[in-house]
Amino acid sequence: MTKLLIDAMGGDHAPQIVVDAAVDAVAAYKDLELVLYGDEAILYKLLSGKKTDRLSVVHAPQVIENNEAPVLAIRRKKDASVVVAMRDLAEGKGDGFVGAGSTGAVLSAATLLAKRMPGVQRPALAPLLPTLTDSQVLLIDCGANVDCKPEWLAQFAVMGSVYMSKVMGVHQPRVALLNNGVEEHKGDALAQEAYELLKKTPVNFVGNLEARETLSGDVDVIVCDGFVGNVALKSVEGTALVMSKMLKRELTSSLITKIGAAIVKPALNRFKSKLDYSEKGGALLLGITKAIIKAHGSSQKKAYYNAIIQCKEMADAEVPQMIEREIQHAL
Repeated sequence: MTKLLIDAMGGDHAPQIVVDAAVDAVAAYKDLELVLYGDEAILYKLLSGKKTDRLSVVHAPQVIENNEAPVLAIRRKKDASVVVAMRDLAEGKGDGFVGAGSTGAVLSAATLLAKRMPGVQRPALAPLLPTLTDSQVLLIDCGANVDCKPEWLAQFAVMGSVYMSKVMGVHQPRVALLNNGVEEHKGDALAQEAYELLKKTPVNFVGNLEARETLSGDVDVIVCDGFVGNVALKSVEGTALVMSKMLKRELTSSLITKIGAAIVKPALNRFKSKLDYSEKGGALLLGITKAIIKAHGSSQKKAYYNAIIQCKEMADAEVPQMIEREIQHAL
C-alpha cells in the first residue's frame, strides 16, 4: 500500500479540486492511501458521502500564502497544511507528498523538514515536457535554485538520468546542458565549468542544447540552473498558450475555416492534449529523501489527479532511494 500526504489547502482551486482528485485516485488505485491536510471542518464537508477507509484527514488549519516569505512562514505557522504534512512525511508517516501551494513553501518545508538525501547539495524541480517525437523530456532545474554552482548541475544530471531510466524506462537517457550555443566553449562561466564536470559524470552526456531544441525530442534530460530553467519553462508554456489561441482564432475566422476546423478537430484535440500540462501532473522535487510532487498552482482536478498518480509511481519505483545510491557512487 502506497501512502501519500496531500496538502489539501494549497493551490488556486483548493480545497475542492484536491478533494475531488483524491476521491478519484483512491477509487482508481486500490493500493493507494491518501491523507488530506487542512481545515478538517471544510474537508469533512467536502468529503461528505465520499470518504473511504483509504482517505483520511489531518487537521492543519493554517495556510501559507504565495506572498509570504517561505522560511519565515514555515517557522511561524506550525499548523500550516504544508508544514504538518511535510513534518509527518519526515517522521515516516507517508511515502510521498503532493502540493500545489506556494512553491517556496514546498521547497523550504521539504528541505528543512523532510531533508535532503546525503550527498545532495541542492534539491531541484523537474517537470516533464512533451516533445516532437511523442517522448517526454525532463527539465532540471526549473526554479528551485536561481544561483547555482557547477557541481549542483552535475548532480541534477545524475538525478534526472536516474528518474528517466528507472521510472520512464528510457535506456541510457541522453543528457544535455541548456546553453546559448552547441559548441563546447559556449556559455558563461557556470555553463563552461558545468560542461567539464558533466563530461566526467556517469551519465550519457551529449553536450550543449539550444533553447529552440527544448521540445525537439533529441534529448531526455535538460540540465540548467533554476533561473534559466524557469524562463525556459514559462516561455514554452506561454508559447503553447499563444499558439492555441491564435490557431483557434484563425480557424473560426470564416465559414470555410470553421468547416475545415470541424474536419480536423480530432487532430487538433490531440495537439492540444500534448501541450496541456494537466496531462503530465506536476514537477518532481528530486534530491529529497521522499517522493515529492509540486503540482501547478492553477491545477484543476485532472492535473491534480495526475500529480497524485505521478507521486505514487515515483514512490513505488523507489526513486529517492535509487538517486541516493547513484549520487553516492557518481560524485
